[in-house]
Amino acid sequence: TGLKARQQAGAFLMEGERAIRQLLPGRRQEIMEIVAVTSMSGKFPGLPLRVLEKTQFDSISAEKTPQGIAALVRLPSHVYSDKLPPLPGRRVLLLEHIQDPGNAGTLIRSAAALDYDGVIMSDKCADPFSPKAVQSSAGSLLSLWIRRSAGYLNLAGELRGKGFKLIAAALEGEHDMKPLLGHKTVLALGNEAAGLSGKILRMADYRVKIPINRQKAESLNAATSGAILM
Repeated sequence: TGLKARQQAGAFLMEGERAIRQLLPGRRQEIMEIVAVTSMSGKFPGLPLRVLEKTQFDSISAEKTPQGIAALVRLPSHVYSDKLPPLPGRRVLLLEHIQDPGNAGTLIRSAAALDYDGVIMSDKCADPFSPKAVQSSAGSLLSLWIRRSAGYLNLAGELRGKGFKLIAAALEGEHDMKPLLGHKTVLALGNEAAGLSGKILRMADYRVKIPINRQKAESLNAATSGAILM
């Protein structure tokens, strides 16, 4: 169930009927197999099906209360590479060392919902295709391109060379994001505790922060901050 196993298999497991339906109809061809208990086995006719006993299904499920249905989904190509897609789009989220898989999955879900085109992740981020991240992304993982790589700074630099503005979320940032409207942008969010590295901050074209009442709440959750900034 680890990263290497997913890479070797070229697949990951997506649990839950609702998440699977997010892949239909546009990503139907990416579903290699439906894995289900008998009572759920008729949910997706026309797709390859493997029926398991409840105890068997529960043993592979990462959920506290397994729903009894999952899809074995083909892992997108180039996820773990340093190669940008030919058409990266206009808005990209960059995650540096986001270690909680729930935060990583929720940020990807928010990026997809807010019409971002792609997500760059450092190699110290939680794997976006780990069970908790997949669960938190709620079926949106294949809605945008993802790159998780030790070369994430190079990817950010390459996008800057293509005319993108790099925006860093930082405590010493500005409140006003209006100067950035209309630009192609890469929005960078840092580690839950440490924030962004000096390297990213030095690369940034602009630094932003969310105005909050620090007497009432010292900080915001990383996934919440990302959604607000996006």
